[in-house]
Amino acid sequence: MSIIRTWLFCMLAISSVNAVSSEKTQEPVAHVKNAPTVTFEVSVNKLAKADYIEKKRIINHILDSKHDRALELFTSVLKGRLFYVKKTTELVTISKTEGKKVLATSFISGEEVGLFKKRKVKKVGINNALRGRLKGAIAELELFSATESKRVDAALSILKSADDNHLPLILKALEFENSNGKNQLVIEILSTAKHLISLKSSNAEARLHAITYLDKSLYGETRNGLLAFIDHGLANTDKYSSLEISLAKKTLESINQLMQLNGILENVYFGVALGAVLLLAAIGLSITFGVMGVINMAHGEMIMLGAYTTFVIQQLMPNNIGMSLLVAVPAAFLVSGIIGVLIERSVIRHLYGRPLETLLATFGISLVLQQAVRSIFGPLNQDVITPEWMAGTFTVNAGLELTYNRLYIIIFSLMVLAGLALVLKKTLFGLQMRAVTMNRPMASSMGIRTGWVDALTFGLGSGIAGVAGVALSQLTNVGPNLGQAYIIDSFMVVVFGGVGNLWGTLVGAMTLGIANKVMEPMAGAVLAKIIVLVAIILFIQKRPRGLFALKGRSVDG
Repeated sequence: MSIIRTWLFCMLAISSVNAVSSEKTQEPVAHVKNAPTVTFEVSVNKLAKADYIEKKRIINHILDSKHDRALELFTSVLKGRLFYVKKTTELVTISKTEGKKVLATSFISGEEVGLFKKRKVKKVGINNALRGRLKGAIAELELFSATESKRVDAALSILKSADDNHLPLILKALEFENSNGKNQLVIEILSTAKHLISLKSSNAEARLHAITYLDKSLYGETRNGLLAFIDHGLANTDKYSSLEISLAKKTLESINQLMQLNGILENVYFGVALGAVLLLAAIGLSITFGVMGVINMAHGEMIMLGAYTTFVIQQLMPNNIGMSLLVAVPAAFLVSGIIGVLIERSVIRHLYGRPLETLLATFGISLVLQQAVRSIFGPLNQDVITPEWMAGTFTVNAGLELTYNRLYIIIFSLMVLAGLALVLKKTLFGLQMRAVTMNRPMASSMGIRTGWVDALTFGLGSGIAGVAGVALSQLTNVGPNLGQAYIIDSFMVVVFGGVGNLWGTLVGAMTLGIANKVMEPMAGAVLAKIIVLVAIILFIQKRPRGLFALKGRSVDG
């Protein structure tokens, strides 16, 4: 019996110990189960008073949660747009300033919190380590965005600072693109970043594979990475083989050759854009000079008036900048055209047959117009806003990006040329103008009112110059001296292409524009213009009437 009692006593003791142990282990489980989930709002509000280490933990937690507003939060903190009210620690953004107070809006709810003195709110501070973490978090969120442009920007951001820490994210993003997005540009950028990281690998085979892949990669980071690799390899010949260094040098040389070709193509593009501007500026001058034989030194001021018309239209339509530019085209044509007709009727018609006097008179008119603009708008330059549809660049390849505004100006100038050619070929006014150009006495004897043809022709040329001013307002600031920068070049285009010939004006404008821009990197802007001027002088010695001379009795005579 004593043995049985002892055995029962032991069993009860073991049972009680297990019960106590069970209670101790179950209590934390019950606590975890009932623990509240840390919400996005709670995490955000903790940013107000958290130190830098705690802020990094909060950022990582929000990033892992993939909350819809995580990207907005990270961007606001990184750009210094997130504040907190000192008294309540509520996270706010500052929408506007009223006197010495600021209007705060709750970041969480989007509702206005109220007006606070500036010292009552404080910016959510970050250090360099947090700044780098935020950039990485933003890039990670955008890499998996549904918007392709965001993924491209995020990939470029990673490429700029690619290191070993980014490799897991790059591999994950490449897997995502190959399975879901399939944006070849994103894949190319991320693959370039991956192989740039591989250049620092301790594995020689991986380094050789990376160098081979980077051949003909035109990203600036590729060239920098290869240069660093070559320098590091030459300094550590015991770790890097001559084959690697030689291959890296050949790859870098190949990339530099492609970049030089891209540079030439970019200069040609800028030259065509300059030629388009010169075409618009010179078309009107070619018409007036060809029909009336008037050397119009005020032609540049017609361009200036067109640019100022664009500025005025934008001031009248501040909420619709894109439409204002379209309205400015006919408005500038009318303003410059009407002023051109007034100049012809009041001054120039009394000076026909005296080219030197017309030159002096129109030079005086140009000074009057410049001073009038200074008196009305002031002597300072005026900024004309570029519409969104004209802003930005389009990518030809990784090393060549071209601006949209120049492309639109090229297309626009060709449209103006085509429209003017139709007017001259298909309308009664165009027929009369060509008749006056060919033989003025005969045209007059046939009943054509040559005086009115002269006035309308001068107005047409001045109106097209005004349209050129609209185009120039998208490339440079608008000021009283705007037209003076293009008047000499316009005369060179007219003389080189052939007076009064539209196709000659087109060829002359494009030739001068491309020649200037191609020679500028080699000789400098001033010397390039001198070389072009000397070349035109020598050409005119051989062909006084230009490339495409008009034919007709008066012209031949």
